[in-house]
Amino acid sequence: MIFAAGIGTRLKPLTDTMPKALIEVHNKPLLEHVINHLINAGVTDIIINVHYLAAQIISFLDSKKNFGINICISDERDLLLDTGGGLLKASHFFTKDEDFIIYNVDILSDINLVDMLSEHLNNRSLATLAVRKRETSRYFLFDKNMQLRGWKNIKTGYLIKTVERDKDLIPLAFSGIHIVNAKIFDLIQETGVFSMTSAYLRLANKNKITAYRHDSSQWYDIGKPETLKEAEANYKEA
Repeated sequence: MIFAAGIGTRLKPLTDTMPKALIEVHNKPLLEHVINHLINAGVTDIIINVHYLAAQIISFLDSKKNFGINICISDERDLLLDTGGGLLKASHFFTKDEDFIIYNVDILSDINLVDMLSEHLNNRSLATLAVRKRETSRYFLFDKNMQLRGWKNIKTGYLIKTVERDKDLIPLAFSGIHIVNAKIFDLIQETGVFSMTSAYLRLANKNKITAYRHDSSQWYDIGKPETLKEAEANYKEA
């Protein structure tokens, strides 16, 4: 699944007339970069959620003939559902016990998705979160076995721990890419508009949610004009 429903407020004025998914790096829309990355990893079926200027995204996909694979749209034009609500709305697309990739459209990376999937399957995790050591205001917290044990907002000091006795937790920044087993849909209790972060933190106490570190990969969050310029200058396509 590709999350492409965001408004892209921080990229204004570029996103005044264009959805973030169609912002270009190296003369290619972010959505195309992500789809190509997924196809190169062996993906043949993708669902994309849309909200802001959705018609432009749909027209782009039509012009590319869906890149020769099965691409479906999860329409959130009536209500933007955040990551958790968006995933839940698209749950019909996934078969029981299937493992699938979730990828934010504004992430540009050469992360090895095949290796990530292999690690996810070997760990028998409910979810695997791509993470790296970098400066940010919000961190997932992992124990020495790389299992999710909490979350912290550095700016506000707000801290959530899934197991209170855990000490010396490792703070790592989420990369906007995760692999999830479809049995999560039987465990999600949240409804409406909600974040997957809150769902993961609730589920981590009784379920295996693990980290996949990719510190040496290229990675850009195209959320601001500065990072867009940085990616334009430095990103090397595989």
